[in-house]
Amino acid sequence: MSDRITRTSSSVTAPSAPAAVADPPHRFSVPLSATRRGARLARLLATEQLRSWGLPLDPARLVVAELAANAASHGRVLGRSFRLALEVTPPGVLRIEVTDSRGDRLPVRAPVAGGAPAEGGYGLWLVEELADRWGVVAGPVPSKTVWAELDLRR
Repeated sequence: MSDRITRTSSSVTAPSAPAAVADPPHRFSVPLSATRRGARLARLLATEQLRSWGLPLDPARLVVAELAANAASHGRVLGRSFRLALEVTPPGVLRIEVTDSRGDRLPVRAPVAGGAPAEGGYGLWLVEELADRWGVVAGPVPSKTVWAELDLRR
């Protein structure tokens, strides 16, 4: 079998790897109601998805729980949902994304006074402690995505 790339009309095709060799992509995305029930469902669905992929449940489900709770309470817009997305990217990084409809309210970790976060600042402090990286991406208007990454190969 040839390993050449061939051009057919306007598309480019390359020989495909055998199905048994290629790993299926690990991607999961679901819209959920911006309520406490939706946040709880996000944690439960993430737990089941991680389990089906054979990945460790913690600390990922704790990060999902916090980001989903924030979306349901601080990112809530009446009649709009939030989206949970999980993806395993090479080289072994689990990316957790929660997108809500309040792009005008970006999360900020509460200032630490005396070694403890201010009231209401524990959630992002927890995410910061558990995740290897986290951040916020604004847009597309009117939304924002809060993401966290966990290195699976520690």
